[in-house]
Amino acid sequence: MARVPVQLYIYDLSQGMARTFSMDFMERQFDGIWHTSVVVHGKEWYFGYGILNDIPGGTILGPPLKIINMGETEVSEETISEYIDEIRPNFTPDKYHLLDNNCNTFSNKFCEFLTGNNIPDYIINLPADFLSTPRGRLFRPVLESMFGPSRHP
Repeated sequence: MARVPVQLYIYDLSQGMARTFSMDFMERQFDGIWHTSVVVHGKEWYFGYGILNDIPGGTILGPPLKIINMGETEVSEETISEYIDEIRPNFTPDKYHLLDNNCNTFSNKFCEFLTGNNIPDYIINLPADFLSTPRGRLFRPVLESMFGPSRHP
């Protein structure tokens, strides 16, 4: 089996506004509100309204802000399909949680499966970092009323 590259596509949902306004509003610098996806075998996989795939850069978000090479994999497209079917029940619209089970959670799990590597900490830790700010703590009840209790302290 040939080894194929695995890439992490990183998008900033705030389109630069987090970097511009976070110090004033959040009292801490946030460089983006990150959405990630994983590109392997010519498909961009992501968690949105369930687990979806598209042509790389062909999602509604357009081209990614940044691409990180996560390594290579020997996992076949058939095995990927089986794996996606196996984890799909954990990534349904009703199980989406902005802080605990989001696109970045999916990307991290998928990258671990494909390469054994985790996505960058600054992406995975964004919810906890946000909640650690004074305004983040104020927003927590609002977010939890929308998505349910968070596992973050």
